Amino acid sequence: MAGPKHKVTKSRIKMRRSHHRAATLTSVKCSKCGELKLAHSLCLACGSYNGRQVIKGKTEV
Repeated sequence: MAGPKHKVTKSRIKMRRSHHRAATLTSVKCSKCGELKLAHSLCLACGSYNGRQVIKGKTEV
């Protein structure tokens, strides 16, 4: 059975795993109400997407 010929150092392991991280979520300001929201998704505060009213938001009654 084949095995590693030499010890793999901690540095090597960490370099290999450098891309195994959680992606950061980008947040942008809503153009209508100014709340922070996820990019390319509707604003939960006012219910608008791309300048159009899509659903009733939390602030509307």
